[in-house]
Amino acid sequence: MLLLCLMSGPAFTQMNSSTPHQLLPVPARFEFREGRLAVTKAFTVAVKGHQDERLIAGIDRAMRRLEGRIAFELPRGLARDAATATLLIECQGPGKKVPAIDEDESYSLEVTDRQAALKAATVVGALRGLETLLQLLESDRDQAFLRAASIQDQPRFPWRGLMIDSSRHFQPLEIIKRNLDGMAAVKLNVLHWHLTDDQGFRVESRKYPKLHLSGSDGNFYTQDQIRDVIAYATARGIRVIPEFDMPGHATSWLVGHPELGSAPGPYQIERQPGIFDPALDPTREEVYKLLDGFLGEMAALFPDDYIHIGGDENEGKQWDSKPQIQAFKKAKGLKSNHELQAYFNQRIAQILKKHGRKMIGWDEILHPDLPKDTVIQSWRGPASLVEAARKGFRGILSAGYYLDLMHPASAHYGADPIAADSGLNEQQLALILGGEAAMWSEYVSPETIDSRLWPRTAAIAERLWSPRSVTDTDDLYRRMAVISQQLEELGLTHQRNIPVLLRRLTGGGDIQPLRTLLAAVEPVKNYNRGRQHPTTMLSPLTSLVDAAQADAPAARRLAALVDGLLSDAPGFQANQAALRALLSEWRDLPPAIESLHNRSAALRDADSLARDLSAAASAGLEALSFLAGGTAPAPEWREAKLATLSQAAKPRDALEIVIIPALRQLVIAAAELPQLRTSSPGDWLKRVKTLAAEKVPETRR
Repeated sequence: MLLLCLMSGPAFTQMNSSTPHQLLPVPARFEFREGRLAVTKAFTVAVKGHQDERLIAGIDRAMRRLEGRIAFELPRGLARDAATATLLIECQGPGKKVPAIDEDESYSLEVTDRQAALKAATVVGALRGLETLLQLLESDRDQAFLRAASIQDQPRFPWRGLMIDSSRHFQPLEIIKRNLDGMAAVKLNVLHWHLTDDQGFRVESRKYPKLHLSGSDGNFYTQDQIRDVIAYATARGIRVIPEFDMPGHATSWLVGHPELGSAPGPYQIERQPGIFDPALDPTREEVYKLLDGFLGEMAALFPDDYIHIGGDENEGKQWDSKPQIQAFKKAKGLKSNHELQAYFNQRIAQILKKHGRKMIGWDEILHPDLPKDTVIQSWRGPASLVEAARKGFRGILSAGYYLDLMHPASAHYGADPIAADSGLNEQQLALILGGEAAMWSEYVSPETIDSRLWPRTAAIAERLWSPRSVTDTDDLYRRMAVISQQLEELGLTHQRNIPVLLRRLTGGGDIQPLRTLLAAVEPVKNYNRGRQHPTTMLSPLTSLVDAAQADAPAARRLAALVDGLLSDAPGFQANQAALRALLSEWRDLPPAIESLHNRSAALRDADSLARDLSAAASAGLEALSFLAGGTAPAPEWREAKLATLSQAAKPRDALEIVIIPALRQLVIAAAELPQLRTSSPGDWLKRVKTLAAEKVPETRR
């Protein structure tokens, strides 16, 4: 394998330069060198060794993206003279006809002032290298150029996926395609397509048309469209794994086929988010007969080795209430619903094997009697992944990668498929294949899904590709800002659709006050949105929370400014002007927000949010004045301002002000000024941060 030639020296060793770079994900080994390769109108590409339609199309896509950045035309087609070509690609062979888990994605890239040389064992490896090549592009006032570099790269994990839920909110074909382009840009290689759930059955079945005709509201993918997506993904070296959730999350199955249910029905498509009772009846042979026909049809449609059966969150309420099912359990010696579901899963595994496919499911399916080629996908945490590996099952991690929970990129970046203290031996560690980001769609529409996916998915892509030692969160955010702009050239709307939402909310008014507000605000985390801002699958997702981002733009900046200021004790001069300007902007915001509310009832909760933000910013400004003047406030000031911050921290309308921790540090620092006179600045700062991190007592709203 080319991999052995590329990875000379210690595995996964990073050779970095002191100059910041734009590579994301970070390669396994890289070194920047003196020099640059000019990108001129004479930029040509030649191919040595294997070439096919997929490689040629990939080169053409890369060159058109390059043209878009440099703003002039490049030669079309391939050059015949390899010696004089600007970019020489050497590809040993085609690789897998259908992308597979054991695809060789490694490549090497050498860029000098004369030529860029990309070498790969497979076409997919060459495609990965082309993405890195595009990230080497820089420019000054005179010319665009590629930085001179030596790169030897391969992924840390072979399974690097993104799950897109098309069931809760149907996602049109163009959205799936543009996100496949985004996935390829950050070297993800599995699209896990969640196609059935309580809220919709989204794939055409020609054998059992009642499934999609009755269970989809007319929003489903035809088999020709599915083939189109698979071909599009294959061209980019991406596998497509369908998920058909069973035996729970099954309402949409039962709308057209109530005879398969554990209760008589009738059934209707579910409009609410959540977990529901309907489940397939595992005791009826008719269920397995239909699943045999359906899964055989899907195996012929989806070429990947794996089909995902879901298997999660079946609470078994219908099973408990049906005497026939209880009698079946007793006759089979099944002591629990988990054992009954294991029986069901074993039957499904046999059906999949018959059709040449293997099973993957969420971690509830884990049972020692399953075939050992079953893959366990963990949503409940690394512990279940470790348990699966110890029992001999391969697994992938999704816990920590749930994008719909609206955690910042830094939180996803810190989740690793292999825990440092896993206790697994080398053979067991090899069973952990990687991970998948998960985009459940209860609270995303076709208009907002890109902004919930990107750029945070890039952080997960790096965690799954790059060496484990790559952990600098600040540097991640710097590079994410670059990749976020580059993703726009692929048609992703994660940035451009936010102003669209805000203009709609303001009725065409000035959106800058809302931008200022949202810079300090994030959606509530986990599943609290549904409690605070209830919606159904038919509700418009066009509220202020739908324009807010998981990484509030100003929160990290404010935290860095405060940290710099307090580290400058006792003078407190660093960042003072920038802090005052930022806090003053928030303090003065309420009149502008009120004016917008006066012309738009849709902004009904923005007023109180802006007032609380203003009060919090005012507390920060007061603290800044005490620190700058070197005088401590009265004792009662501290408690009053901390109460103000606690009030401001309370979520409303599924939004929360996220700059409060930094402001707590400012307030406590001002109150602790007398302590600074009797201790070192380092000890004082440690005390301030400890006090600021203490749990805030609950207060009534």
